Amino acid sequence: MTHKTWASFGVLALITLSLAGLSYNLLSTPEAQAADHTDPPPRAGGPGDSGDIGDLYAWHTGQGADQKLITVLTFGGPAMPAADQAGLYDENTLYTIHIDNTGDHQPNITVYARYGKNVNDEWGIQVIGLPGEPGPVIGPVSQTISGQSSRVWTGLRDDPFFFDLQGFSDTLNTGTLSFDNSRDSFAGANITAIVLEMPMAAALGAGSSVNVWATTAKK
Repeated sequence: MTHKTWASFGVLALITLSLAGLSYNLLSTPEAQAADHTDPPPRAGGPGDSGDIGDLYAWHTGQGADQKLITVLTFGGPAMPAADQAGLYDENTLYTIHIDNTGDHQPNITVYARYGKNVNDEWGIQVIGLPGEPGPVIGPVSQTISGQSSRVWTGLRDDPFFFDLQGFSDTLNTGTLSFDNSRDSFAGANITAIVLEMPMAAALGAGSSVNVWATTAKK
């Protein structure tokens, strides 16, 4: 039996989602090596690599017992549109969503997602540890997969990230702020996304807010 070691490629962001006012704050931890959008740590392959995190988004919908927590992890971009383009699926990459519901910035819930192929050579995704789910949620890519109380979707989408890369470079070179809010370097580019919808009550546990962050790893 072969022992496989997973090496962490980096934490994108730690997001505090508070139900009292729904505030989002980017927090940093001294132990974390952060990376996003084409600047992963050296062990990742850079743009287009399945371990290169783009963004992590989190929000909630609904009220009371129907309230849901939704997370969207993007990776492997940006990629310009091409004929027959598909998402970037790699069976050797592990995607992890960490949820802290006690406020100590340590994960109380860990959700794992990874890809694989069936006997027909078709890609699918397996998600383990979704709050409120008694077992794995498994299904094909580019389709909504329903569990008992959660839903999963993964596939190729327009990259929602907005950034003026030219303005960033000009600012670094000149020392003068040179950003243009009408210039989006990611406009028209695609990226692969994993979308998770889960019961907020299950994610919260006994807490009143959640911190959410993501990591990728390769074997």
